[in-house]
Amino acid sequence: MKTQAMEIKHIAVIGAGVMGQGVAYQFAKYDYDITLVDLSEDILANAKKNIRNIERLDKMLHKSASTVNVLDKITLTTELAAISQADFIIENVTENISLKEGLYQQLKAVVADHALLAVNTSAVSITRLAAFLKHPQQVMGIHFMNPVHLKPTVEVIRGFHTSTTTIDVTQSLLQSVQMTGVVVNDLPGFISNRVLMLTVNEAIFALQDSVATVPDIDKIFRECFGHKMGPLETADLIGLDTILYTLDVLLASYNDTKFRPAPLLRKMVDAGLHGRKSGEGFYKYN
Repeated sequence: MKTQAMEIKHIAVIGAGVMGQGVAYQFAKYDYDITLVDLSEDILANAKKNIRNIERLDKMLHKSASTVNVLDKITLTTELAAISQADFIIENVTENISLKEGLYQQLKAVVADHALLAVNTSAVSITRLAAFLKHPQQVMGIHFMNPVHLKPTVEVIRGFHTSTTTIDVTQSLLQSVQMTGVVVNDLPGFISNRVLMLTVNEAIFALQDSVATVPDIDKIFRECFGHKMGPLETADLIGLDTILYTLDVLLASYNDTKFRPAPLLRKMVDAGLHGRKSGEGFYKYN
């Protein structure tokens, strides 16, 4: 049920990849009007198909009781200017700082003065990106997890200039779609990925060193520690390209070699093995 977020009616989602699809679905499901933006009609057509599948599986497997026709709530467009009417913007561009900075240079001219902007990131500095906009106090980070509609807890990142009002409105918006934000401060990787990336990367190093096989590495984490997924299964779900980008950001930010990506990871990304989204990573998918 919508609470303090009642005044937020129109949400723009920039980036129609895996995370953007999930974010658009989650907010459309709760009756928000969504504008989903990406660079090409082909990307948007693929996103539309995937969102329809997410909706079908959510109703079939997870018994979603939503009566909203999700795709009726989502407008897909390649025009960035379409976000100018949005009350809340969620940016989902991949974890490449050059791409993000190029986008934020354009956003300054199209974001409405009243709008809040959330950077959906697992590592990039909120403070650095907010500096490109007119109102950095209205910028915060939200680190959504994948799949978005099944992971109700997220990190909400407070940048250097982020106001308390921005955090409060963001928390209310999340509550209106049955999600909860844990507020953390702005340092690369925040909590989740600062810790998780080290585990995933070290598991890849162990595989590279032939310490154990892929299934056995994951089995140890599932059966010895009770984790739902092993680190290599998790890497496939997140996307190996995203893992590599994130490690590169952490390495550059902290200048600490503990974040150096495993050569095997870089080799797999170069070969196009990006995990579930490409059909093959450490495992093969139909």
